[in-house]
Amino acid sequence: MALTESTMMDLGTIAPAFVLPDTKTGNDFDSISLTGGKGFVVLFLCNHCPYVIHVNNELVKIANEYMEQGIQFVAISANDADNYPEDRPELMRLVAKVLQYPFPYLYDESQEVARAYDAACTPDIYVFDGESKLYYRGRLDSSRPNSGIPLSGEDLRNALQSLLKGEPTPEKQYPSAGCNIKWKK
Repeated sequence: MALTESTMMDLGTIAPAFVLPDTKTGNDFDSISLTGGKGFVVLFLCNHCPYVIHVNNELVKIANEYMEQGIQFVAISANDADNYPEDRPELMRLVAKVLQYPFPYLYDESQEVARAYDAACTPDIYVFDGESKLYYRGRLDSSRPNSGIPLSGEDLRNALQSLLKGEPTPEKQYPSAGCNIKWKK
């Protein structure tokens, strides 16, 4: 498992629009449904990455907590499912069910959305404010698989709390790190 860091899209960037299939429902999900509220989080995940597996439960906890406060969440997998069959949409649906994802789990087969977000790794986390401007991008916290550091979600939680309080973007933002997105050749 080669460690790849996120590319850190410029703060203030407007969230790229998309319409992708939700593997949980089979229906298309339009990013417009994320707008107009207090803010939203876009997570680039996949099924097989040990870094994602490590943080999944904490992401579910945070999503459940902050969705109640008006923050929306959506997860996207853009991995090449032909070469990484464990990331196929039908297995995404199963993972979402088993882990009780409270958010849509979308499949970006063309990888156009991942490229628009300049996503580089899984997990890659983006927080947008109520005007769809990038407020935070980076890591969940400092925990990594086998690091001995317990998961806390500290960095993402702090960013979401600051957003809800109307505070400026956090000055310190560390890149996320995980498996690289499996790009099609």
